[in-house]
Amino acid sequence: MLLNSPYIHPLRTSPSRAIDAVLFLKKLINFESVTPHHAGSMNWLNAELEVLGFKVDMFTSNGVTNLIATLNFSDGPSFAFAGHLDVVPANESDWQYPPFGAHENNGVIYGRGAADMKGAIAAMLSATKHWLRAEQNRKGTYYWLITSDEEGEALYGTKEIMARLANNGITLDACLVGEPTCDKNIGDTIKNGRRGAISGTVEVIGKSGHVAYAQNTINALNVSCNMMQALDSLQWLNDPEGSQTSLQLTNVVVPNAVDNVVPGRCFFDFNVRYSHGYSGEQIKRCVTAAIGDCGEFDISWQRPCEPYYTGPSNNQQFDLLTIAEHVLYHQFGRYPKLSTSGGTSDGRFIANEDTQVIEFGLRNYSIHQVNEHVTIDELEQVTCVYSEILSKVFDVN
Repeated sequence: MLLNSPYIHPLRTSPSRAIDAVLFLKKLINFESVTPHHAGSMNWLNAELEVLGFKVDMFTSNGVTNLIATLNFSDGPSFAFAGHLDVVPANESDWQYPPFGAHENNGVIYGRGAADMKGAIAAMLSATKHWLRAEQNRKGTYYWLITSDEEGEALYGTKEIMARLANNGITLDACLVGEPTCDKNIGDTIKNGRRGAISGTVEVIGKSGHVAYAQNTINALNVSCNMMQALDSLQWLNDPEGSQTSLQLTNVVVPNAVDNVVPGRCFFDFNVRYSHGYSGEQIKRCVTAAIGDCGEFDISWQRPCEPYYTGPSNNQQFDLLTIAEHVLYHQFGRYPKLSTSGGTSDGRFIANEDTQVIEFGLRNYSIHQVNEHVTIDELEQVTCVYSEILSKVFDVN
């Protein structure tokens, strides 16, 4: 870090902003909002945003509650903060503190969702509140897009939000998703895309019979082994620099297995995490071709998630990726690593040829774990970053 750099923005310049972020996070953790239930958290956020002047549209789709908040300043860029209030379950008996109790100890806040991603929502709300207090001419339209169905199947959350915006003729220029992206230090990583994901199940069709007369059989397990070896040997030549495709075998089942019968059926499962050099259909073709000569089979596909990628933009109004990179350098004296690693996110529903999407939030070292937590210092740093990004996007110099 360039500690003496004149370009570094001093952190912790607004104690009240940091205090608000902590208070907001504690409030949010107290809502037991396990997917797809928001447990009142969405109503609380609705009220907070309305106080700040946002027009809020809260709606439910198939049991999932979503929120679109809008604050228009004038003609200009349309920018959104997106995220989720739902969390994964937590077994209280395994935790040092109650997972929905928002316990603070020695500068650390413990609770389910502290890092993923109620902390980011608390930071953005605090940043928004204090940024709006400053007397400043502003341009554009500011959106909040929040769902209670990101940790689940994500069928009725952000996907429905984007459909609602499209039905109203709204196209976003850019969106920041507050997923936890940082690794060792706040500011070290921006996700400028995500790999796609798809799971598959192969049913291998053989011919059963007595093991003593194997010449009259086709061993489905042996054929499966050949297929799995072929998949493990696949080379992904379309991968762009910085994003790698990987295929992992996850399960093998021989139904009704006994030791004196050659299996006539075998099932195996796999998952592919693939770069933006491929589409889901291309992945399917690669897999099918790799195992096609090994034997007879049927294949089914589950949980497809397409990749997305955001590079530098030609947008004449602003380039969110460049803005975020410069803000992080300004705050920490170093440029972030750009990454598409990790699991999928709701960014895939938002990104398109018109909408830049990046993800930036807290460190991801404790997400989904027992005793999930975030330090107050880290929460404050992210709040500062969000505040400066808002200024760069909307403030008229």
